Amino acid sequence: MRNRLTSLLLLLHLFAFSQIEIVPDSVYVYDSAALYTPHKRVFNPEVDLVKDSPIVRALDSLAGIRFFKDYYFSSNPSMVNTYDYPADFIPTFSEEEYRQRLDAMRAESPMDFTYNRHVRDYINLYAARKRKLTQRLLGLSYLYFPMFEEMLDKYNLPLELKYLAVIESALNPVAGSRAGAKGLWQFMYGTGKVYGLKATSFIDYRFDPYLSTDAACRHLKDLYDLYEDWWLVLAAYNAGAGNVNKAIRRAGGNKNYWIIWPFLPAETRGYVPAFIAAAYVLEHAGHHNLYPLHPGILYNGIDTVAIRQAVSFDQIAEVLSLPVEDLKFLNPAYKLGIIPADQNKTYYLRLPREYIGDFINNEYQIYNYTSKTASERQKLIEQVSRAQEQVIHIVKSGESLGTIARKYKCTANDIKRWNNLKSVNLRQKQRLIIYPGFTSVESPAQSASSQPATRNESATPASTIYHTVKSGETLGKIGQKYGVSVKDLMAWNNLQNTNIRIKQKLIVASPSKEPTSSAKNGNSETKYYTVKEGDTLWDIAALFEGVTVDDIKNVNKLTSNKIRVGQKLKIQQSN
Repeated sequence: MRNRLTSLLLLLHLFAFSQIEIVPDSVYVYDSAALYTPHKRVFNPEVDLVKDSPIVRALDSLAGIRFFKDYYFSSNPSMVNTYDYPADFIPTFSEEEYRQRLDAMRAESPMDFTYNRHVRDYINLYAARKRKLTQRLLGLSYLYFPMFEEMLDKYNLPLELKYLAVIESALNPVAGSRAGAKGLWQFMYGTGKVYGLKATSFIDYRFDPYLSTDAACRHLKDLYDLYEDWWLVLAAYNAGAGNVNKAIRRAGGNKNYWIIWPFLPAETRGYVPAFIAAAYVLEHAGHHNLYPLHPGILYNGIDTVAIRQAVSFDQIAEVLSLPVEDLKFLNPAYKLGIIPADQNKTYYLRLPREYIGDFINNEYQIYNYTSKTASERQKLIEQVSRAQEQVIHIVKSGESLGTIARKYKCTANDIKRWNNLKSVNLRQKQRLIIYPGFTSVESPAQSASSQPATRNESATPASTIYHTVKSGETLGKIGQKYGVSVKDLMAWNNLQNTNIRIKQKLIVASPSKEPTSSAKNGNSETKYYTVKEGDTLWDIAALFEGVTVDDIKNVNKLTSNKIRVGQKLKIQQSN
């Protein structure tokens, strides 16, 4: 009975193999703006249309990548045409030659590289029918494979698993499937989230080459712990563990990929043959007269720099004279072309290595640069900066303005002003807007809508005040926080330039050092200002160039910072 069942399974297996078909043309249309653009289509229900293979679609997407240069790696000895093939010649080989080469690959790998007619069909796809695109794929392998191999080695995984990304995305960094899978390793949203690939309105780490590769390695390791068979691991990576488990049950508990093959989803039945074929063709490209097209940049030509403030691709591109398209290609995780960094969260930017020095030398100029081509994006960056500096605190039982202020290193009056509170009374579960670390000056939201402070509103404090530099802070930000100018900070701290380092201690107000930007003697003009609800002396001083809080207090003989709505204040402004 067991022999008859085995024979029946093998017959089903062979019959299913005979039905496999690779559709030659993609249903996608490509343009220069995107790697590929899917068009909505309405299919005729009366026509039994054969759907396109996702593997072919991924390969076809390379037709739209614009970064390739039309020349070969002629200087690479390993890729020289040692067989003297004519330029357009497509070599063919016997079944035995294919089998011998795959046997040699199997001898050096824990993966069971098998040859059959279905593997041969995919070899024909890569080596003959789509050979021009395969040459682009070979070029991209020089960009991504070194990083893949480093990560696979880190997790003690077979290096041959680097070819999995070829099947998933054809090494297209912005690949996306109709089902919603994204990036080089085609993570679905849920799976990506499990492995720490964050996705928001601004970023999607499924597109990040480094982070998604790390996640893919961890996912593959988890699947191998479950199945202990690499072909089942690949099937589960593609179809999900649930589908593989069902196929195993339907095959009578057999855990051989080729035995459970007929019970797998149609797309997954072509997955392992395509993987074997891709591994073979990329290993034996020279035998097939295939040579990599230069992708325009190589792995060793890329470096990474930390970003500490929100910035757009347009700002970086315009200051460094770097094409925006290059930034998008190297940094596909930033969906809107905006890096939403702040002092609490550092993001990373990949650049061609020759631009790294220019970026570091002009970093703060780039952050403060107003793009000429993306005013709407500039507004969005300001919104990002304000949103990231603001937190929402929900009042708990027993909390007071004082305890909340101590928690966020601000004052109770600040919290009252930010939330338009008329009293110190709070209710449980009340939501409060807080700007952590900002005290007695202004909120980041106010700061973003006004000109940067260029004067010292605390000209003569009671004692010297120090500030410890945090990640992402600049002299401009620190000056805004304490109401002093960059020039004052440089003078008080004997700085020769605006470069500062994390944990550096800076004097931000000093009774013994007169600020450089306060208005002194000379002709002056007297104006009057009527206090409005919510005004503070600092807010009012900020409206008049060269005027400080102390100037207003001295002219109006105020002994404290308290003012009242409707009060008329004399403003003496130097000409």
